Amino acid sequence: MIVITGATGQLGQLVIADLLKKVPATRIVAAVRDVAKAAELAALGVQVRHADYEAPATLDAAFQGASKVLLISSNALGRRVAQHRNAIDAAVRAGVTLLAYTSVLHADTSKLGLAAEHRETEAAVLASGLPYTLLRNGWYMENYTAGLGGALQHGVLLGGAGEGRIAAAARADYAAAAVAALLSEAPAQPIHELAGDRAFTLAELAAELALQAGKAVAYNNLDEAAYREALLGFGLPAGLAALIADSDAAAAQGALFDDSRSLSKLIGRPTTTLAAAVRAAL
Repeated sequence: MIVITGATGQLGQLVIADLLKKVPATRIVAAVRDVAKAAELAALGVQVRHADYEAPATLDAAFQGASKVLLISSNALGRRVAQHRNAIDAAVRAGVTLLAYTSVLHADTSKLGLAAEHRETEAAVLASGLPYTLLRNGWYMENYTAGLGGALQHGVLLGGAGEGRIAAAARADYAAAAVAALLSEAPAQPIHELAGDRAFTLAELAAELALQAGKAVAYNNLDEAAYREALLGFGLPAGLAALIADSDAAAAQGALFDDSRSLSKLIGRPTTTLAAAVRAAL
């Protein structure tokens, strides 16, 4: 039995959709905070169980009978380490044979501000004594393509990554990697550094958008403080604006680059191209 936490999230839904192509629904558990949001999964025969990262008893119930658990990282910035430790402890009590965790690219050395909580979680995974796999996901294409409408409207793509090359992949690529790791019959590979096959700069993203949309779009590079202020001006919460600006600043220094092609090797196909991602967004 395979348990997927955060199963109604964007990544979790894709993981379960991919799993359903390969294993019976009865072997899949969707561990979710809000059971009502998982009605479609239940209709497909997936077991839906209540699981709250901050309520250990619910995690024990959700993980009951599990052989493998995919711990999809929480989005509660600042509280994630404690939440993840609760899930890891529950996995230990359940005696799972594999604990997979969605971390961040090069978590051990990353300059990304958000990497700190991932490093602490990785340490907790290692300390658990369970067989483990760390899925160190690079950036999602959707982190950028979701905002292309505004760039088209104003003819300007804002960012703070300079000439930093970003080896992003589609969320579906990372979901496929998680499924491949969960279903592999080979001994668990402890760490996967996962990123897109072809890295790009934000200027190249703007050029691809302009090409496909048939409209001029320029890339306007801002320093971290100016980019954060711009994001605040768009109405983003302060914490999220700071996170995005920090991430772009780190990307300028190479934090989101990787050319190992470990992701495409794991999933057995090329990762989603920048052109395809822009086309899908348009």
